[in-house]
Amino acid sequence: MSHAPNQAPTQSKCPSPSRSLVLVGLMGAGKSVVGRRLAKQLSLPFHDSDAEVEKAAGCTINDLFSQFGEADFRAGEAKVIARLLNGAPCVLATGGGAFLAEETRDLITHRAVSIWLRAELDLLVSRTTGRIHRPLLNQGNLRETLERLIRERYPIYASADIVIEARDESPGTTCRRIRRALAHFTHGSVMDSE
Repeated sequence: MSHAPNQAPTQSKCPSPSRSLVLVGLMGAGKSVVGRRLAKQLSLPFHDSDAEVEKAAGCTINDLFSQFGEADFRAGEAKVIARLLNGAPCVLATGGGAFLAEETRDLITHRAVSIWLRAELDLLVSRTTGRIHRPLLNQGNLRETLERLIRERYPIYASADIVIEARDESPGTTCRRIRRALAHFTHGSVMDSE
């Protein structure tokens, strides 16, 4: 589906999907920014699982990690994601570790279409440098931490229904590539090749 460069897609050309769309990937891949834009284009509600966890807990993710530990945070995150996916279709941006939990991954597989925003290390470093609200990145060398997370998580993210290469481009451009991949999704798993 192509549009004139400055022409916004109309609702008829961009129907809302019948299942939720769940964006997965490492912090800095653009899940929240792209998710908001995608939800607007598809006339769907947008949710950020990190923000929803903070709202439910009444404190920040940093506080949750320091006071209760990562395991308790992940348990709360899984409950929030299950609640959101059991509702009406939406666009959901998940925290970087959410898709790693087998139970959450199974729920996403059965209730939604998963979209991995796959980003190269240099892009992730440039987007996360100086951000203190990400507990896993506040320990040690940022680049080394991201390299480790890539090694550990990318093989699991690779099971997502659709893989989109995150680039240094506008969110609107990324959304167009996601919508093209969604249009072809009925033919099986899709790797964005542009």
